[in-house]
Formats: sequence, structure tokens, C-alpha cells
Amino acid sequence: MKRKIVLAAALAAGLVAALLTRFYLGAKEAEVAREKSRLLRQYGSMEALCFKRDTPAGTALSRDDIDTQTVPALGMRSQALTEDKLSAVLGKKTLIGHKAGEIIFWADIEGGDPSAKGLSDSVKKRMRAVSVNVTGAAAVSGMVKPNDHVDVIGTFNFPDASGSTKNGELVTCTILQNVLVLATGRETAKSVSRSLGSGQGYSMVTLEVTPREAEMLAFAEQMKGRLMLALRNRNDTWTEKELPNVDFNKIRSEIEELNILRNGIRN
Repeated sequence: MKRKIVLAAALAAGLVAALLTRFYLGAKEAEVAREKSRLLRQYGSMEALCFKRDTPAGTALSRDDIDTQTVPALGMRSQALTEDKLSAVLGKKTLIGHKAGEIIFWADIEGGDPSAKGLSDSVKKRMRAVSVNVTGAAAVSGMVKPNDHVDVIGTFNFPDASGSTKNGELVTCTILQNVLVLATGRETAKSVSRSLGSGQGYSMVTLEVTPREAEMLAFAEQMKGRLMLALRNRNDTWTEKELPNVDFNKIRSEIEELNILRNGIRN
């Protein structure tokens, strides 16, 4: 009798756990759907080509390999391929492997955009191409490629009250978020192979920015600060608001909280 009671209790606990898990996953799916809907409302939407199934590198694309997906237009427009580009993609080979649902960019396709003639043709109207000095770890070990999106982070030695930088304050701040990479060195999206480990090293990265952002980058370079790039997922258009400047005191006071948040152990 006791064994039957224990088994029944275990079965009941298992059913409760399954129901709670299903409820939790359902709530998470609803949360993701709400966030996606909010982004589409805030940034507008567009229909972009995507991979219909997992696609290995070197695949000659057919119509059966390609689908469409509604995505936020900000950060994707003029970069992600749309349905009018479908015929130009068919028969072309992929440079690296992709998962089902990933958006298709010209940088994913062998030969790149056939209509591109030079870098100036790749710069959208009212935007500017600006090159910054980054190399090694500052360029994510050279993994940053054309058509990637990055955040630009700068570390500067700000002058003290007397105007001297000798005893000035060292401060790090995020200058720009979600910036399109037009070129790395002399490689553009049309010429680069996105396979890891291929291509030449570079010390300059060319970014697409607004005229005001171009001024900020020019000033940052003149301050002799150190710029670095933070590589983003190409499908991620989210930006963080009110990022603080970081100095030694900021790190000392918040490092514990940041690690708690990162590891998801906040009560």
C-alpha cells in the first residue's frame, strides 16, 4: 500500500512539474512574441529572404532552400536580401553554413552583390563611410567581416581641471550601437570570403555612420583613445538605453551585481 501511495505521489508530482514547465514555456513564448511585435511596431517591418533549412557551406541555393521572414526594418533594410533579389541568389553558393531561419545577406553568398561597383555604391543615401583604427582583440581577433554589425566602444584619458591628461581620468563608454561594417581593410562584402580563418589581416575597419556620428568618431580618434568593436548577432537590432560611462570606481561598485545578473541568480 505504501509503495502504491509513493508511486501515486511521484506520478502526481511529475504531472504537476510537467504542467508547470509547459506553463512556463508558454509564458516565455508569449513574452518573445510580444517583444517581437513591439520591435516590429517600433522599427517598422520588412520581408527578408532567409534559409528555409539548415544549409551547409558550399550549397548551390535552389528555391527550396529559401523562405521569407518578417523582420524589423531598422538595421536590416538595404542589407538583408528581399524577394526581388531571389532570382539573383538562385544557383549561387553559400560561403559558410547557416541554420534554418537565419536571414540571408550578400556577404553570405559567393561573389557578393553583383550590382555593387565600388564601396561608394554600398553606402546608403544620407550616410557616410568612416574608417577607424582597430586591430587584433579590438576587432574581435579579426573575426569582424563586412556586413557584420558592431558596437563601437572607446576608452579615453580625459583631461583634469588644469587641462592635463597626465593625471586625467580613464573612462570607457559605448559611442555607437548597431553599426554596419562596410569593409575590413580593403575587403568589402563583394570581395570577402566569410569562412573563418580566410582573408588577410587588417588594421582598419570602415563603418557606415551618419554625418554626426562621423564627427564623434573623428573626435574620438583625435583624442588618441583606444577604440574596440563588440560584434553583434546580425539579426539583433536591439540597443541598450542609457549605458553608463565606466571608470575604476564604477567597476569596483558594480562588478558583483553584474556577475549576479549575468549568471541569472538574482532572487
